Amino acid sequence: MDKKFFKVADHVFGVEACDEMLSQMSNYAPFEVDARDASCENLVFSLTVQETVAPEFTEDTRQDDEGQSIVCGRTAEGLPVFDFWLLEKSTGVLVCEKDFKHTVLFLGEKGNGANAASAAITGMRQFALNNALMVLYALATAGLGTALFHAASVSYKGLGYLFLGKSGTGKSTHARLWLKYIEGTELFNDDNPVVRLFEKDGRKFAVAYGSPWSGKTPCYKNVKFELGGFVLLSQAPFNKITPLKGVSAYAAILPSISGMRWDKKIADGLHLTQNDLASNVMIWHLECLPDEEAAKLCCQSIAREIQ
Repeated sequence: MDKKFFKVADHVFGVEACDEMLSQMSNYAPFEVDARDASCENLVFSLTVQETVAPEFTEDTRQDDEGQSIVCGRTAEGLPVFDFWLLEKSTGVLVCEKDFKHTVLFLGEKGNGANAASAAITGMRQFALNNALMVLYALATAGLGTALFHAASVSYKGLGYLFLGKSGTGKSTHARLWLKYIEGTELFNDDNPVVRLFEKDGRKFAVAYGSPWSGKTPCYKNVKFELGGFVLLSQAPFNKITPLKGVSAYAAILPSISGMRWDKKIADGLHLTQNDLASNVMIWHLECLPDEEAAKLCCQSIAREIQ
């Protein structure tokens, strides 16, 4: 067993696993920090990976999304459990302390022979580890002014922009339109960027960060940009953009933030972050077609507000 440390949006976490598992974490390489870094002494969480069978647990709820599921439950001792399923098969079970600081991912018995080393088994284990770290990050930082968003994100003129919306709405498509038609645009994450709130000289502002989690598009950039705004997308037979304020702004970003909202402490932390974001960051609703005009209308409207 060996241990590595990673810093995402300036939050540091540790992973202890066999060398084989650690060597497969290529998407985390841009975020790795040396164990001698002082920040490694104050981890937001630590994860130990064990090749043993998980303890029994009772299911409380589950989340399903495009062939993937997370079964959420508790052990007999009341510890939170997350069972990660892919294509109707459990890939690993995460058991957490109640503060999510110390956690164990159980991958089941490794087995013997070629089957244990097959690409399918390796892929399942990588899936479990990746999802466990993403869930842990969202939960452990929920009270720290931090939110993990389901969004496509681009940088433009030194600022970051997050495109929000339900699965299939066209977040990645709209990001690609910016890359194609808006000169100076760069993609810095295509699925799970991180946003953190800060305050300086009495002004609250947000910073968007790249992360090791980027969905189907490999885009793992350790970068950060002051957040210029959120754009909530919805499909329409026309292109129209509207700024949102107050409750409408809060409601626009709410579904895109990852978190265990049935846990009061986590829900309260996320509420404070969402409220501050809705009050201090520009938010727009873009009803649009997947075309060049939509990207240019969005960019021009944002530019006017920023100026």
